[in-house]
Amino acid sequence: MQMTFLRPWAPHILSILRILAAATFLTHGTMKLFGWPAPFEFPLNGLLYAAGILETVGGLLLLIGLFSRPVAFILAGQMAAAYFMGHAGQGFFPALNGGEPALLFCWAFLYIAAAGPGPISVDAQMARA
Repeated sequence: MQMTFLRPWAPHILSILRILAAATFLTHGTMKLFGWPAPFEFPLNGLLYAAGILETVGGLLLLIGLFSRPVAFILAGQMAAAYFMGHAGQGFFPALNGGEPALLFCWAFLYIAAAGPGPISVDAQMARA
């Protein structure tokens, strides 16, 4: 069964994917930097502080859809590094090594870097102007 009825909505669904992924990702950064919406459970070192900055600034830029492709590419790389540095060594299966969020963010951001931000974005508004 083909789901062709969704085809006209694909660009808007891409924008929604970008917005939801960015908003969720943003909270990882605000937890590290500001203790909001919950305190971060580990002490911050230089690497985690840098990750918090990338997650907060990158999450905000991606949320509004500004510089979406390069930001998404950088964030995909950050999540790939996070997976291999923090999770892959704890076992093969992401469901068991705690790496599912890092993998999902990595591939969602890589897709956004390739596909663009969708029509609901500052980038799309600037392209129309």
